[in-house]
Amino acid sequence: MQAKPTTRSAVRRCAAAGALALALLGAGLPAAAAARPQPDLSRFYRQKPTWSSCKSPDMPKDLQCAAVTVPLDYARPRSGTLDIALARYRATGTSHGSVLLNFGGPGGAGISELSSDGREFMDLTNGYDVVTFDPRGVGRSSPVTCGASADETSDLPDDSTGLDHPRELLRQLKLAAAECARRSGPVLAHIGTVDAARDLDVIRQALGDKKLNYLGFSYGTRLGAVYAAEFPHKVGRFALDGVDTLTEPLSEQGVAGAQGQQTALDDFLDWCTTDVACPFGQDRRSAGDQIVRLVHSLDAHPVPTDLGSSLSGQDLVGAIGQGLYSKELWPSLERALASLTQEGDPRGVLAFATSGSSLPVRSGTATVTADASGGHHKKGGVVDPQDVPPDNLMAALMAVNCADDPDRPDANRIVADLKDLLARYEQASPVFGRYRLIQLLMCYGRPRGTDFVRNRVKNVDTGDMLLVGTRGDPATPYRWTVETAARLGSSAVVLDNKGDGHTGYTSSTCVHEKVDDFLLYGSLPPSGSSCPADGKDWSDTTAPDD
Repeated sequence: MQAKPTTRSAVRRCAAAGALALALLGAGLPAAAAARPQPDLSRFYRQKPTWSSCKSPDMPKDLQCAAVTVPLDYARPRSGTLDIALARYRATGTSHGSVLLNFGGPGGAGISELSSDGREFMDLTNGYDVVTFDPRGVGRSSPVTCGASADETSDLPDDSTGLDHPRELLRQLKLAAAECARRSGPVLAHIGTVDAARDLDVIRQALGDKKLNYLGFSYGTRLGAVYAAEFPHKVGRFALDGVDTLTEPLSEQGVAGAQGQQTALDDFLDWCTTDVACPFGQDRRSAGDQIVRLVHSLDAHPVPTDLGSSLSGQDLVGAIGQGLYSKELWPSLERALASLTQEGDPRGVLAFATSGSSLPVRSGTATVTADASGGHHKKGGVVDPQDVPPDNLMAALMAVNCADDPDRPDANRIVADLKDLLARYEQASPVFGRYRLIQLLMCYGRPRGTDFVRNRVKNVDTGDMLLVGTRGDPATPYRWTVETAARLGSSAVVLDNKGDGHTGYTSSTCVHEKVDDFLLYGSLPPSGSSCPADGKDWSDTTAPDD
């Protein structure tokens, strides 16, 4: 999404202006680069957002919106700018500043999430303005797109069996990468987490906070960790829930993701087969085999949809993956699968595959134009919600993950390794393996990513950070929480959530209260603390590691 240029506070006159600019420039330097000459970023650090009611009729009336301007390229801040869309709920009690939320992804839009599920975070307004944002390239902040229309539910190439013809698949992927670059414009080259973390610091200063208080979920934990490495002395109270890996290459992340999703699918089928309405019957082993056969059948013979496209087996896999993120979604997933298998009706599955998206496709995105001072701005500023491309989530997800990953094997290496890779992925999950492997290959044809996340985010010199890992998380395995905590160093404290589902804050009363206590009052759980699944006694939450 793109944001309108904000109203900036007046520049202070004479010597005071110069002194302020130097002070703000120092505040905005990443720790690793502070000793080197840096471009002048003071104009970005001087701005103050102008808050007003969000103009969308679908948003709560007490939700306020604004925007801040950031450089397109922090190394060349006069080469162009982007506007980052913000939203907030004001503090209801005495405000101690702001707490900034990132809901994950990458590619997840913060504003729409806070607008629809803001009640989950209202406790935090006892001490903070609760603020979120759409990161660069996401949602209303210069959204990237690969041009997929609303009826194209899969982020995979049209040939879902493309792994059987790898060189043709790689040719398609290279063409797809070029199309993404053409349609997305300049922001695509600057969409990685390192730049997004720089944006966080501009937002922090614009909000008037000396330190950043932050609650990040899933990918948002990676973003928070990168910020901590870049700006260690600006870290306030940080809570990271559903902790991402900082070290594993995308190939290993894909295997871990397939294993996690398979475990979540097994749990779903354990539950489903106890229900007479389960479309796969009550024989648990048979149910697992039926899922595999259904995927293969739909890959061979996709089901037509009312939208004029078709539902393939890989589309179904993507939809099931969405439905496994929370136990609350299991009954809806069961009904959707029953409608598909018993009535041939794919609409319920499509709702999961598209995450409910029905936005129309817009032709292109806003363009970058020069202003009188030699900088750039976005025409129209923040894009309206209805103008966000329907494929933005998946386009941004791939763009950020590829930008954060330095590995780019050539075609010959991929083809040589593909058979062994496929065997590993399908061993990890006979349902999700192929889907995750094709996602891995989608970085082919894109520029090599940074090695900053893998090599330089470690041993951060910050205050305490609370890391929450959920044992039954299908997307971010619990071991990533432990490994990331060890990598970040002594500042990282782990809270072990014994529940299921992706992240714990919105599904576990215990996790919710412990995170709130830390963010609001600085009360950190002791090392070794755990939270049992909801419905169990959690009065004693200290447990030995296991």
